[in-house]
Amino acid sequence: MSDSQTEPPADSFIELDKGKEYWEGISPDVNGMLGGIPTSMPSISRVDLQGSRTFLARLGVGIKTGRKMLPRVLEGGAGIGRITEGLLLKLAEQVDVIEPVAKFTESLRGKPGVGDIFNVGLEGWQPTDGVLYDLIWIQWCAMYLDDELLVQFLERCKAALNPDGGIIVVKENISTWGVDKFDEVDSSVTRLDGKFRHLFKRANLRLVRTDEQSGLPTSGNLRLLPVRMYALKPEAGADSDAS
Repeated sequence: MSDSQTEPPADSFIELDKGKEYWEGISPDVNGMLGGIPTSMPSISRVDLQGSRTFLARLGVGIKTGRKMLPRVLEGGAGIGRITEGLLLKLAEQVDVIEPVAKFTESLRGKPGVGDIFNVGLEGWQPTDGVLYDLIWIQWCAMYLDDELLVQFLERCKAALNPDGGIIVVKENISTWGVDKFDEVDSSVTRLDGKFRHLFKRANLRLVRTDEQSGLPTSGNLRLLPVRMYALKPEAGADSDAS
């Protein structure tokens, strides 16, 4: 018998149009944004936001004494603004958002502190000339880009980052299958931790901190995938101090 053929990489199955079509059919509310988390796990949004606040505080970003407010930040894949309103507007003077599904961002238009709204996918977003961000937050949306498009997006983010301390944060589910896993329902890929680190290096980004989200709820035998946060800065030849 001949050796079995190597499986195509999981990200090669991603179809951008199918991913957007999936989200076009999702209700514009927190339950929809969280992918229909069971009602037995009502605390997921609160736990998620608290974990993000803690992570940023460890990076010196926050509202407590000694931490700095940020002039301008960008959220990729903002949806209805759960993170924009629950986290970023509490830390920044202005939050710009990227969100391809226009119906999700209607509730954000005109809200104090919300700036530019880009109704395009991450793959179609282009930085605005002269605009620099102190923080770029990318959560639960990198999974809809194949590896090459994700690297290209991160490179554009890097170009729009304030060189004086700007940070990119990627927060995503992590595969527990030993391989990257494609989900045909929403045309997404759950990546291994090692894959993320490899892609960050390809984008010439340095990992300065990484923590796993703690306190995720369980319900009986049902457990959510682990979620990891990565803080990234442009590579400058320095050794990573990430754990």
